[in-house]
Amino acid sequence: MKKLETMKKIPLPIVADILGLSVQTLRLGLQRNELPIGFAVKTSSQYTYHISYEQLKNYVGVESLQNYENQKMTEMSGTQISQ
Repeated sequence: MKKLETMKKIPLPIVADILGLSVQTLRLGLQRNELPIGFAVKTSSQYTYHISYEQLKNYVGVESLQNYENQKMTEMSGTQISQ
């Protein structure tokens, strides 16, 4: 898995997993400006979403993001990553 801070676009399922939300709840929170981690823009009949790594980091804490990344890397490799 690529490090979150290097991603141009952080996929909504990853952010939902970090926050412990469903993807639909995350979408609604962004559409209603209830989550201070990014924004949703409506273009014709569809929404486009942008998650800011910095805002996400400020909202959940850098340690939470590092723990998530380490957990996913461990799951992918089947080994424990030391810090």
